[in-house]
Amino acid sequence: MATGPTHAMSGLLAWSAVTALATDHAIGQLSPRGWLVGAVLATGAALLPDLDHPSSTVSRTFGTISQGVSHGISAVSHGVYRLTRTRRDANREGGHRGLTHTIVFALIAAVITTAIVQSSQQWALPALMFVFSGLAVRGILHQWDSKSDALVITLTSAGVTVLCLVWTEQTSANAAACGVAVAIGCVAHYLGDAITEQGCPMLWPIPLGGKTWFPVAPPKVLRMRTGGKVEMRLVGPLITIVAVVLSGVALQHSGALPFLDGLAILPF
Repeated sequence: MATGPTHAMSGLLAWSAVTALATDHAIGQLSPRGWLVGAVLATGAALLPDLDHPSSTVSRTFGTISQGVSHGISAVSHGVYRLTRTRRDANREGGHRGLTHTIVFALIAAVITTAIVQSSQQWALPALMFVFSGLAVRGILHQWDSKSDALVITLTSAGVTVLCLVWTEQTSANAAACGVAVAIGCVAHYLGDAITEQGCPMLWPIPLGGKTWFPVAPPKVLRMRTGGKVEMRLVGPLITIVAVVLSGVALQHSGALPFLDGLAILPF
């Protein structure tokens, strides 16, 4: 997997790119408040697939609670892998880079998110914001080693959630846009994993090369080592810069940054 900060920033980049470019679609015409909710969800969702790995940093986001959830997700992912693999797929153990690393999961996550937000924006949206804020914070600060980091992240996530919801007036949130944001974050994660050495089985269950869990990836020369110099010195910083620029463009389109209206920085 790519490192947490790279995944988190890729989720923000993907969300800002979609909302900045889709000016003729509803997703590109969100209010500044709606855009911010989607940004938080997409950034956190870019870490969501790695909950299938109980030993991953993100699985420790909320301490024993998130680790317990991670163990359950890993078991389901491993079971699905064993049931659907072909003879050409590896006979591996564990559930990492299984079900949660597929487009199918992204679609399921989007549908569930939309349904949750539609059920009650008074409590459901704040709960979602809290969880995904936690994933985002944990992803960005993935090198924390203190035993109390889960508590600090929990408190930080609660603070981010309160600040976002006080400003965004959650009662006006777009449920469908929330679902799309989560799907976008997940897909950003898959693309990030695809350019690492192991690839990503995002197209499951479509059989490719006789494998239902075919690791989608570019030629080896274009892949990077997780946490290596290419990611940490080139890919990560570049993704962060582009994410910030595109976020500014998307917010300008939403009317949040009127002082940029006269600047033709980008052609869209």
